Amino acid sequence: MANDQLMINKTEEFYDDVPFVHEECGDTMWDETVLNQLTTDMTSQRPPLPPFTLETARQKVQLAEDAWNTKDPERVSLAYTPDTEWRNRAEFINGRDEVKAFLTRKWSTEQGYRLKKELWGFRENRMAVRFEYEWHDESGQWYRSYGNELWEFDENGLMAKRFASINDAPIAESDRRVF
Repeated sequence: MANDQLMINKTEEFYDDVPFVHEECGDTMWDETVLNQLTTDMTSQRPPLPPFTLETARQKVQLAEDAWNTKDPERVSLAYTPDTEWRNRAEFINGRDEVKAFLTRKWSTEQGYRLKKELWGFRENRMAVRFEYEWHDESGQWYRSYGNELWEFDENGLMAKRFASINDAPIAESDRRVF
């Protein structure tokens, strides 16, 4: 009972400190400051967290594959630290805003994009990942892009560094294998 009472007291203390606005018509809305804090808290950690095991490393790779296949630059960018460092081919990208701009550009030209990633190795907070993705250009020419990525994560599971080497090979649409 003592633990239950402690939980109730802590909950009451929390609600006593939460600023609310607009209590008209029985509606209660969170103050903008509280909403921003809640959003920040939700994106400040990205499990699984390092140090990685084989199981959690595979999970992290699958989560990245799933996110990239949404082709949503905002969603994908939240997996990276605010000051993330990237090298993608010959392009150097720094910070989430540049990541979002890069991904927006990328997915506007790489139509029909579909990606597959595979864990090749890991240690503590680092991973090596092999990937291939397929896409077509405006004229309908299909490509398979192959590459390797080196990833480094911070303690919150956000990717701080991403270095990618990528090569493109033209393919026939009938040769596609990533769906």
